[in-house]
Amino acid sequence: MLRSMTGFGAASHALNGLAIHVEVRSVNNRHYKSILRLPEQFSPLEGEVEAQLARRVARGSVQLTVRTNGSGGIPSAHVDGEVLRAYIGQVAPAIAGAPVTLDLSAFLALPGVVVEQPGDAHLAAVRSLLPTVIDDACNALMSMREREGAALRETLAALGQDLRRALAVVAARTPEVVAGYGIRLRQRLDALLAELNTTSREEDILREVAIFAERSDIAEEVARLQGHLEQFDRLISPARGEQVGRTLDFLAQEMLRESNTIASKCSDIDVSRAVVEIKTAIDRIKEQAANVE
Repeated sequence: MLRSMTGFGAASHALNGLAIHVEVRSVNNRHYKSILRLPEQFSPLEGEVEAQLARRVARGSVQLTVRTNGSGGIPSAHVDGEVLRAYIGQVAPAIAGAPVTLDLSAFLALPGVVVEQPGDAHLAAVRSLLPTVIDDACNALMSMREREGAALRETLAALGQDLRRALAVVAARTPEVVAGYGIRLRQRLDALLAELNTTSREEDILREVAIFAERSDIAEEVARLQGHLEQFDRLISPARGEQVGRTLDFLAQEMLRESNTIASKCSDIDVSRAVVEIKTAIDRIKEQAANVE
């Protein structure tokens, strides 16, 4: 099953007066990358949260945000004396001898002066409840990613059909290209040799046609591209379980390489038009594959 790398999930739970709300957002990324936004007092839980999130999401840039409220064990706070003295020490020389009254509440509002530390009961409550909330949020995220993945699969399947139709034109046109070259070669030689009152030799024409056919033979490239399309169908199959985004991206690069070779070996106008359609479909496949997990 295809999954998109874009999604959103949220969940909330409450226990003994403590409410926890978790949001998980994900966007495209070639690799797995996580950004955690936890309340500062819960930084001891960051490792556990990171490990749990990595087990649920394989690819994409994921941002997890945790918010809490309630009184499930009120966090304690204390004043960091060293930080407060440092602030006052910076201000004191500037106001020395001046009739100025210091506002202590303003100092307490400065960063780092008042430090909150969770009580043991509060941290234990969060540790027991948070994994469940994260799982629920991740479940919602995965549901959205799967819904978007289903839409991606339909788009990719349609592009595969476009590519297959254009490739069929190339495969059908290839024998006609060689035959047409033989006819045109004979006509040009006959016109040139007629001025010399002589005729072309059949073996000379056949030799030139054979050289042209070998130089412009694209049967191998067509066969490989058809094989890539078969693998493409297997990758986007709903029965597929593992992540296929990177494989799809690599496969699209291989298909593009084969189409470039076809374009360079065969200069027939109909083949060139079909190759343009093939390359357009492949480019769109690469764009869509960039959002597949």
